Amino acid sequence: MLDPTIYKDWQIAEEAEKTLPPIEYFREKMGLLPDEIIPYGKTPKLDFIKIMNRLKDKPDGKFIEVTAITPTPLGEGKSTTSLGLIEGLGKLGKNVGGCLRQPSGGPTMNVKGTAAGGGNALLMPMTEFSLGLTGDINDIMNAHNLAMVALNARMQHEANYSDAFLAKRGLKRLDIDPERVEMGWVLDFCAQGLRNIRIGLGGPKDGFEMNSKFGIAVGSELMAILAVARDLRDLRERIGKIIVAYDKKGNPVTTHDLEVDGAMCAWMRNTINPTLCYTVEHQPCLVHAGPFANIAIGQSSIIGDRLALKLFDYHVTESGFAADIGFEKFWNVKARLSGLTPNVSVLVATIRALKMHGGGPEVVAGKPLPEEYKTENLELLEKGCENLFHHVNTVKMSGINPVVCINKFYTDTDAEIALIRRLCAERGVRCALSDHWARGGEGAIELAQAVIDACNDPVELKFLYPLEMPLRQRVELIAKHVYGADGVDWSPLAIEKAERFESDPYYADFCTMMVKTHLSLSHIPELKGVPKNWRLPIRDILVYGGAKFLCPMAGSISMMPGTSSDPAYRRIDVDVETGKVSGLF
Repeated sequence: MLDPTIYKDWQIAEEAEKTLPPIEYFREKMGLLPDEIIPYGKTPKLDFIKIMNRLKDKPDGKFIEVTAITPTPLGEGKSTTSLGLIEGLGKLGKNVGGCLRQPSGGPTMNVKGTAAGGGNALLMPMTEFSLGLTGDINDIMNAHNLAMVALNARMQHEANYSDAFLAKRGLKRLDIDPERVEMGWVLDFCAQGLRNIRIGLGGPKDGFEMNSKFGIAVGSELMAILAVARDLRDLRERIGKIIVAYDKKGNPVTTHDLEVDGAMCAWMRNTINPTLCYTVEHQPCLVHAGPFANIAIGQSSIIGDRLALKLFDYHVTESGFAADIGFEKFWNVKARLSGLTPNVSVLVATIRALKMHGGGPEVVAGKPLPEEYKTENLELLEKGCENLFHHVNTVKMSGINPVVCINKFYTDTDAEIALIRRLCAERGVRCALSDHWARGGEGAIELAQAVIDACNDPVELKFLYPLEMPLRQRVELIAKHVYGADGVDWSPLAIEKAERFESDPYYADFCTMMVKTHLSLSHIPELKGVPKNWRLPIRDILVYGGAKFLCPMAGSISMMPGTSSDPAYRRIDVDVETGKVSGLF
């Protein structure tokens, strides 16, 4: 085991790969048959349909979800904790695995890095994981852009040919409104220069001229659909319901109307099979889907959970962002759609983030941490714990058992750790210290034991709202009970849309997918701790017809992030003698 204070993550992963057992070892360990593994180098896919058909009657294992307090811009280590917990359970001799999201090439080549965990709680093979893995994002990108090809070609042909000409080719005029095209193109990099573009320049043979846009590939509705689909049939049906644009009468134009949905599903047929990766201590961990957490569900897939619960006695998964966003969607959307009941939720907290919520100075990615975060300050810490217990109460509302995990940093003092333990004990909340970043599974044994203990408690899952509840009432409940707002203010546009959705039975079973910043319980990133005396403004509602999401927007959001002035790609390179990649976070 290498010291993560000395060695980079990619060096730790490279060292661990030297002793990685062959695929046959993992096949036998997981009880898989030879034809249930789809070869793909170091990272094979698992044949979801074959395995589920064989194991459909096998009881599910324990289901563990990992969430967090409101983070600093640096993140508080949910992926690292998830992997550390898998390693810790492995040290205790448990049959354990997990399922995490696939990272986007945008953040990997920009500021955030690969989301592969860190230190000795790391996912590998890190290079493959970070650079495209088995091609799911590429397949999604091709399927999405094929829909845009179909749309633009159809608009071009309708503009240039008569109804009779179109009818001879079996086409009915769709009369698409060029001012109401919902979709854009996607690319899996942060390319702010493509946010707003004009296409079809040149002449009638060069497509239909109109304004268009690019988003990042993991923000595609197709990625959201992959995360919530139960199987290939469900995936196929949802793809056909994607709203690409509206016609001039205001009716939706879908991928099915464009007759492109079947071809899109053909591109995505292999994406339903999760990919097998490993922790640095050689426990299996599936990777499947990678949707945005602010506008989509922000979880690895329901398919991944269904599969992992059959393969492992303890299955660990992670929700994007903090409990007000990621856990709320896991609770009221993913658990509802999957029918799976979690046994426990691990709430990750760091002392640095709690100090920030207690009034500490601003934390800025790429800049050194202020001294307050490196030295003992019990006053800031205790005040910041208000944010922690707000999230604890959110988890408790669901009927799921919370375990607070103190994700240990080397700057944390004994007195600071003891303070959090005492405050948790006073509230009857399980709390465990975990030093997985530095010590891997050995450092996560206390957390693993607390999780096993919590898994033995009864769980009575209670959703925050019934599906029959109108959209605006759902949002009011989420705002008041999860965010701590006094109420909700709706813009005229949002009211108009909400009234339309509430009056149309077609949208009755659509999920409520809130959109707001992850850096505050409120819609204002600068408001830390537990803000008081505020109202949540909803300015618009987006529709994902295939994923069946209604997305109330509490702030501005760009579907195409920008690349910073000091991106990660400046430090990534390849050894031309060995082919090894260096510089990945």
